Amino acid sequence: MLENTRIAFVGSGAMGGAMISGLLSRKRIAPSDIVASDPQREITEGLHNTYGVDVSRDNVAACKDADIVVLSVKPQVLPQVFSGLAGSIPDDALVMSIVAGANMLSLSEGLEHRSVIRAMPNTPAQIGAGITVWTESDAVEKKQHEQAEIVLQALGREIFVDDEDYLDMATALSGTGPSYVFLFMEALVDAGVRMGFSQKMAEELVYYMVKGSADFVVQSPKSLSQLRDQVTSPGGTSVEALYHLEKAGFRTALSQAVWAAYKRSVELGRSGRSDSLKS
Repeated sequence: MLENTRIAFVGSGAMGGAMISGLLSRKRIAPSDIVASDPQREITEGLHNTYGVDVSRDNVAACKDADIVVLSVKPQVLPQVFSGLAGSIPDDALVMSIVAGANMLSLSEGLEHRSVIRAMPNTPAQIGAGITVWTESDAVEKKQHEQAEIVLQALGREIFVDDEDYLDMATALSGTGPSYVFLFMEALVDAGVRMGFSQKMAEELVYYMVKGSADFVVQSPKSLSQLRDQVTSPGGTSVEALYHLEKAGFRTALSQAVWAAYKRSVELGRSGRSDSLKS
């Protein structure tokens, strides 16, 4: 599907580099069909030396012959990218944006381009273990839709939605979600150290406990509540710990945090700003 397809990455840092790595490791595209553009020379030189892809520090030149343009810049520099690229992307090219907080209307208007995809990946995408929610404008063709699936699968799993409103929800839940998990893990490590474990041992226990629990959930046919009940014996340690979490309002605090992130994502999208959301 990506044979003889030229992909230009505008912004080739952590996430852009992860997509390049994923596409090449899965042999979805040849290195010669990728051009990575970034203002930081060490980034482009690193990608060229590691993968053999073409590189550039000029976004317009990088996109000149592109069939797919992937926008993976930091949200705060998007207006600058717009001013440089507006009207320069080939009419029949597909634009894929993973810029947090930038809605399809602002992308289409800012780039003066109709075929636009907006995607919300998350941090684990950098190791090919993420999940991406995405949607598209009416101008995106069937072949472009299928190509987008392949590109996004380089980051892990992908879920397509017809309604762009889901992107704000995904930003709050799965996009921002790793930060909740990291805070939870950090708190567990601190508790372990307080009990007497070394920092290193507490970290290892927590990291592999969380990873193993997530893997177990994915493979089990049971619901989360059933799995929780399965490890919660009457009068045991789990029920005592869960009682105190519920008493402290753990669920409510987490729900309110997700809702606050959702409202902030909607706010940024409506205002046309993309200056402070990071996945």
